[in-house]
Amino acid sequence: MMPINLEYSLYIHIPWCVKKCPYCDFNSHEKREDYDEEGYVNALIKDITLESQQLKARRLKSIFIGGGTPSLFSAASIGRVLNAVDQQLGIATGIEVSLEANPGTAEADKFRALHRIGINRLSIGVQSFNDSHLQRLGRIHDSEQARRAIKVAQDVGFTRINLDLMFGLPNQSVAQAVSDIGTALEYQTGHLSHYQLTLEKNTLFHKYPPALPQDEIIWDMQTACQKQISQQLTQYEVSAYAANEQQSQHNVNYWQFGDYIGVGAGAHGKLTHESGEIHRYWKVKQPREFMNSAGTSESIGGQNIVIAEELPFEFMMNALRLKIGFTLEQFTQRTYQNASKVESILVTLLDKKLLTLNDSRYTCTEHGWNFLNDTLEHFLPGK
Repeated sequence: MMPINLEYSLYIHIPWCVKKCPYCDFNSHEKREDYDEEGYVNALIKDITLESQQLKARRLKSIFIGGGTPSLFSAASIGRVLNAVDQQLGIATGIEVSLEANPGTAEADKFRALHRIGINRLSIGVQSFNDSHLQRLGRIHDSEQARRAIKVAQDVGFTRINLDLMFGLPNQSVAQAVSDIGTALEYQTGHLSHYQLTLEKNTLFHKYPPALPQDEIIWDMQTACQKQISQQLTQYEVSAYAANEQQSQHNVNYWQFGDYIGVGAGAHGKLTHESGEIHRYWKVKQPREFMNSAGTSESIGGQNIVIAEELPFEFMMNALRLKIGFTLEQFTQRTYQNASKVESILVTLLDKKLLTLNDSRYTCTEHGWNFLNDTLEHFLPGK
């Protein structure tokens, strides 16, 4: 039997950036001698063709082009990729097509051309409007360029724009964090992603840790920023805030444990097969290796089947990030597991006041939300 939900999302990875940020643990590479825009686009088209063979009649619901810095590529190159997607997978009218953009690579003509070829949502990596913080983060843009990028995007016709902001930065005060929020809200873009800076492994910041604000100050930052954001936007996920109908449909699909395919170097995919097995896979990470193997089985860097014992945790790790939570029907549809697998755990979490149940929908209480990792631990295999 085919999965009840036939929709899937598409993630396209463009791995190059002008400069690798010291906090970034994504599969990104500085634009050097291995940079080959045309060759990489050719490889993406081969990869899209390969992916199309396993999708049958399933419907594409959203596209996200991330990186790296996808806005390094010309609109003509992005257009070639989208044309291939349309030919192989089909792009229905009106679906969300997002692209990440760095303010340091923002140009009016490029944004206008991107809008013309079908990009209908931009995610702009502002991170901060404070020049000293931007320099400490290793960003290539300054606050003026960030402001200009937002204005240019709006002027050329983008009505769906996300702004990425970070808090808990080196030497950042609560007032400075709130000031960043205030500046972002001035532009009324309709969506804001607000992340705490974390020191991830395999990053320069992890090797040479900067002095970050104390936990109490970071908590005060988050609380004050959320209060400021709530004046204009509604929180719908741990780090995401939106106006009405401005939620990221692509990310919501991830958080609802939906299926997606990954195209490009290091891109990850998750597909539910007719048997109900959930298959995860990822492409080889190095751009040159990917370009040489695209369109063949050699481009697969690894894969596995998510075993039944891990599915409750995998589902909850995503679904409980959403303010709206989940229903047991959604759990069964997305995991092919009987609801009885989690019912006793849910009763425990209700008793501990970490979850609440309203109209068949389980959501985190404020306490469960603030200590989400503790809530999720109950679903780990063997617990």
